[in-house]
Amino acid sequence: MDFQIEKIAELARLNLKAEEKAKLSKEVAGILDYVKSLSAIPTDQVAPTSHVLNLENVFRKDEIVVSEVRDKALKYAPHAEGNFFKVPKIVER
Repeated sequence: MDFQIEKIAELARLNLKAEEKAKLSKEVAGILDYVKSLSAIPTDQVAPTSHVLNLENVFRKDEIVVSEVRDKALKYAPHAEGNFFKVPKIVER
């Protein structure tokens, strides 16, 4: 695979010395060769997936239930108006 280490370094905003360019060029070539070797693996019989684990959503039926949380919380509020907490105005226009 052909690549230009100077162009890659420029795009990554890296200032590389000559020995760093040589080392990085060798490492990138090794990585690209490895990725190229992965294309030889037969994946014809492998189904595409979006996740490596076989996850499924567990749905439950929506049921309406009576909750008294609001009433209990409002019971301990210093000031309440209807079904709401009443607080002092803090924002002035």
